[in-house]
Amino acid sequence: MSYEDARQLQESLALQIAAGEIPPTLLLLEHPHTYTLGRRGQEKNLLWNSETLQQRGVSVHWIDRGGDITYHGPGQLVGYPLLPLGRPTVQSGTSHLPQADYLGYLRLLEEMLILALAQFGVEGLQIEGKTGVWVQKDDRQEKLASIGIKVDAKGISRHGFALNVAPDISYWQGIIACGLPGDQMTSLAAILPSPPSLQQVNMAVIAAFSERFHYRMVKYP
Repeated sequence: MSYEDARQLQESLALQIAAGEIPPTLLLLEHPHTYTLGRRGQEKNLLWNSETLQQRGVSVHWIDRGGDITYHGPGQLVGYPLLPLGRPTVQSGTSHLPQADYLGYLRLLEEMLILALAQFGVEGLQIEGKTGVWVQKDDRQEKLASIGIKVDAKGISRHGFALNVAPDISYWQGIIACGLPGDQMTSLAAILPSPPSLQQVNMAVIAAFSERFHYRMVKYP
C-alpha cells in the first residue's frame, strides 16, 4: 500500500475509533520505497538528491509523527496501532490534549517487538535513551526496528513501528536514519541463516501484540 493511502486509512479509522464505531485497530502493511521525516526531521539528513530519489523510485513525505527521518520499503513490516490512549479533558470551556503515558506506550511497543522476535530465536534489545529495537553484533548494537508515534487530539495513537525483515539495506544509504549518523541498520535476513517470511513475522507480531496489549485479535473480513 502506498504511504499516502495508508495515511488516509489511518485518518479514517482513527475517527471511527474515537466515535466508538469500530474497535481499536492494528494495521500491518508493506510500503513501496518511501522516506518519511517526522516533526524533528531535518532536510540535511536526506542525502540523496531529487534525481537519485527518482532513479531509485523513492517518495518523500513530511509527516506529524515524532522523530527524524526513516525508510519504509518492500521486505519491511510496518505496523500502525490505532489505540485509544487517553481522552481530552475540558477545563473552563477549553479542551486540553489527552493525558496518557506516551513514553510507557513506546516501551510497550518495543517489548512487543522483542517478544515477537523471540519466536525466531532473535534476542531484541532496548537501549536506554533511544527508541526502537536493537540486536547485539560483536561489539556493537545494530537497529532492527524503528518506532515513531503521534497521539491525536482525541487520544488515538497514529503511526507506529517498522520491523526490518528482508528489505534492501542499500536504501538507508540515502538518509541519516533517525538523524543519528552512528546507527547501523540490520534485518532478520542479515542475521538469520534461514529468515522467516514476512507473513510469518506478521503472525508473530499479531500474537505478541495480543499478549502485551491485552487485546483479542480479530482479522477484519
